Amino acid sequence: MAEIVVAVVGDSISAGSPLWDPDPAVRARIAEPDERSQWQWWAAAADARLEFRTTAVYGERTDEIARRLELVLNGSDVLVVQGGINDVVQRRPVEEAARNVEAMLARGREAGLALAVTDVLPWNNGDERAAADIHQLNALILELAAAAGATLLPFHETLSDPAHPTRLDAGLTDDGDHPSVEGHRLLGERAFRLPAL
Repeated sequence: MAEIVVAVVGDSISAGSPLWDPDPAVRARIAEPDERSQWQWWAAAADARLEFRTTAVYGERTDEIARRLELVLNGSDVLVVQGGINDVVQRRPVEEAARNVEAMLARGREAGLALAVTDVLPWNNGDERAAADIHQLNALILELAAAAGATLLPFHETLSDPAHPTRLDAGLTDDGDHPSVEGHRLLGERAFRLPAL
């Protein structure tokens, strides 16, 4: 079966928090690591053609994520850009976060890769200001995905509580910040869509 190499750049959501991290040193500090705590694990289980190369670091903003982009581009077929929640947490302008995401997609296009971008998950531990910023950032990501010809991966809608769309569904998070294993499963099986190659 043909192999499709998917480069992923992101923050703790793509790192697999709270039960996984791509960095063995970070993973060693997790009491009971579980590799299923990654949306990429579930996507690869659903489609055996996929090989994921992930560089994702807990707590990083989009400008910091962008600095690691070159680590995964070479030899990849697809680029997935995920990030923005830490910009919101640190009260950075969402327009700046969107520009950083747009620049990463542009670099992926320049490298000849098919493109995908995730929107930002709800944040249960945030306030109304954070919810409004997430909503605004997701609207900007939707626009730039369309402009870049990138596949939008609907992470927010997939894990939001239908009765309270600004919150993660309580059954899909263990800490209000990150997906649970079940949340990662839904992201990998339902939200992840391979862009046209």
